[in-house]
This record gives sequence, C-alpha cells and structure tokens, in this order.
Amino acid sequence: MIEPDACIAPEDCTAMPEVRAGVDAVDAELVALLARRFAYMRAAARIKLERGQVRDEARKAAVIAAARAQAVEAEVPEAFVAETWERLVEASIAHELVEWDRLRAI
Repeated sequence: MIEPDACIAPEDCTAMPEVRAGVDAVDAELVALLARRFAYMRAAARIKLERGQVRDEARKAAVIAAARAQAVEAEVPEAFVAETWERLVEASIAHELVEWDRLRAI
C-alpha cells in the first residue's frame, strides 16, 4: 500500500504514474475507512437490544443529508455522494442485521 503522505498532491502531479499512485493510496484509505465504519455497525448490533432498532429511517436521512452537505462544501458531485451514501447506509443496515442475528444465535 502506498502511504498517502508519500504521494504527490494532485495539483503537483505532472505524470500519470503520480496520479495513479495517488488514486491507489486514496482507494486504500477508503477501504480502511469502510472497514472502520462497518466495525461501528458491529458495535451497534452488539449494543441495540431489539432487532427493530437496527433500521432507523430518520437517522438514515440525517446521515445522507450530512454527506450531501459535505459534498457541496468539498465541491464533490452531490448526486454521486447521495447515491453512494444511500447504498452505503443500506449495506451498513444489512450488515448490522446479520451481526445482530449472529450475536443472538447463541
């Protein structure tokens, strides 16, 4: 894995290998962040007492709205972020349900 600090800033790239190294480093960071996010879903499954608590539509809407606002602030395509977060939150809920069931199958 390429360390992010070892990469050249996007605005300083002058050749495609530099761009690709930066993209690869960012991709590795994204996967690590997703692993961390899903670890929080496992924690939530452990903490929530009832299976029905896993799906929280108000929380889902708030998370997606926050991501949209951050996308606008960061000048990242808002629609892409909203679609991505929709899928991310749904995948997180599905993962949490599996974990909730697994923890209580004992």
